[in-house]
Amino acid sequence: MKERRVLVVEDERTIAESIAARLRAEGFTVQIAADGPSAVAQFHAGQPDLVVLDVMLPGFDGLEVCRRIQAERPVPVLMLTARDDENDLLVGLAVGADDYLTKPFSMRELAARVHVLLRRVERAVTPTPPAIRLGDIEINEAERRVRRDGTDVHLTPTEFDLLVHLAGRPRTVLPRERLLADVWGWADRSGTRTVDSHIKALRRKLGAGLIRTVHGVGYALELPS
Repeated sequence: MKERRVLVVEDERTIAESIAARLRAEGFTVQIAADGPSAVAQFHAGQPDLVVLDVMLPGFDGLEVCRRIQAERPVPVLMLTARDDENDLLVGLAVGADDYLTKPFSMRELAARVHVLLRRVERAVTPTPPAIRLGDIEINEAERRVRRDGTDVHLTPTEFDLLVHLAGRPRTVLPRERLLADVWGWADRSGTRTVDSHIKALRRKLGAGLIRTVHGVGYALELPS
């Protein structure tokens, strides 16, 4: 297996070097960027498999970095924030982050989150069934591509995995906790707002009627009549 590459974007040198040291010990090749413009440039040049991205950066912030790199190529993004503010977290998830950690965090937890995100992407290279069709929406698992009315729709890696998971169980109401466990690999219930944010993104991109909310329970994918 090829060595996987991680780009760490963090302007606090001590934190960046600590993250890099832990990930290198886990077997990753790591590059570091300290501001928004250099992060985008290194992403383009290095083609990392995953990005660890701080929100507060000089040049332009991590949200803008996330927008630009996701527009170039879907890639798992683990966002770091010093502010445990729900709005900040939801904005980060809305622009393409797949997961987040609030500072301070343990390096052990960060490494675990990185491994989980990469495992989800790597599972997608195994043989997959034919394309799934939902009215004007086509989901091609082998290519990790979604089209609506024949036009490609850009989804982040986690948005794609969530859509496939729901599409594999049409009309079945899946609790948020189960989605967190099956799609994100989380064992606790602390990330339900993460699920809600990704559902909102799928509705925005693929149509409001695609996913039904069952209040107090979870979500179900609706089949077109």
